[in-house]
This record gives sequence, C-alpha cells and structure tokens, in this order.
Amino acid sequence: MKTIVEHLAQYAAYHRNRKNVATHLIGIPMIVVGILTLLSRPVLPMEFMIITPASIAVFLSIIFYVRLDIPLGLLMTVLLWFALAAGRYFAAMPTELWLSWAIGLFVVGWVFQFIGHYFEGRKPAFVDDIMGLAVGPLFVVTEVVFMLGLRKELKADVERQLEQ
Repeated sequence: MKTIVEHLAQYAAYHRNRKNVATHLIGIPMIVVGILTLLSRPVLPMEFMIITPASIAVFLSIIFYVRLDIPLGLLMTVLLWFALAAGRYFAAMPTELWLSWAIGLFVVGWVFQFIGHYFEGRKPAFVDDIMGLAVGPLFVVTEVVFMLGLRKELKADVERQLEQ
C-alpha cells in the first residue's frame, strides 16, 4: 500500500495551479455529498442503526484514510459523517427532490473539477490512477490543513516527493 506522502504527491502532481485547487475545494465536497445522497437509498433498518450503501462506502473510506494517517483519518471521519448526514437529509426528501439534489451536486461538482483542469492544462488524476477518486477528498482536506499552517512536515515530505 502506498503511503500518504506517495498518494498526496501523485495527486498533487495533477494539481499545481491554485485555480485548479480552488475549484477542487468546492467541487470535490459537492461530488462526495452527491454520491452519498444517491447511495443513501435503499435503507436497511437495523435495531440500533441504519445501513445504506452510503454508510458502507463511508465506513470503507474511513478505514482507508485512517490506515494512511490517523489524525487526518479522524478528521476525514468527522467530515464524512457530516457528508453522510447531508446525504441522508436529501435522501429523505420526495424522490424528485432527492434525485435533483443528488444529480445536481454530482454534476455541478464535476463541472468545477473540469473547469479547474482547464486552468491546469492537465487531465484529472483518476484518469491515470483510479485511486485518485479516493485520494481527492483527502487531498482537499489536506490542502486546507496546509493552508492553516498545520502538518508542515507532511507538506514538506509531499513537496520533496513531488520534486523527485
């Protein structure tokens, strides 16, 4: 399994333009909420919890992120929980509204992505490595963490990896 530095550096290689990163800060959360909204139906009610394809996807994602980096994985857990809550909120709406929100968030999120890659002049990372779809949300969160001046050593490691 690749390290967090390897994943982030590989993804960052496709995202050097600040406009591209900015569009990802908007687009990726929209895509995540859109997907989780779509996957929040059907519902399998259990005595003590509700299981949906969305909750399974979030659970598997959390395992991936925590294995890469515990602090960032825990942050991703909180953020994915909020995204899952939003998805469940939209999924509780009448079918037309549920689908409108889910598809709308998904499509508009991808429009932001492709606008960003127009500025970048480079194709999206997932075209060369499908794992880019899983790394994208982590990249966005990590970029915000870096902008806040946190995890300086991780940022330096990613930048060193990028230079190689």
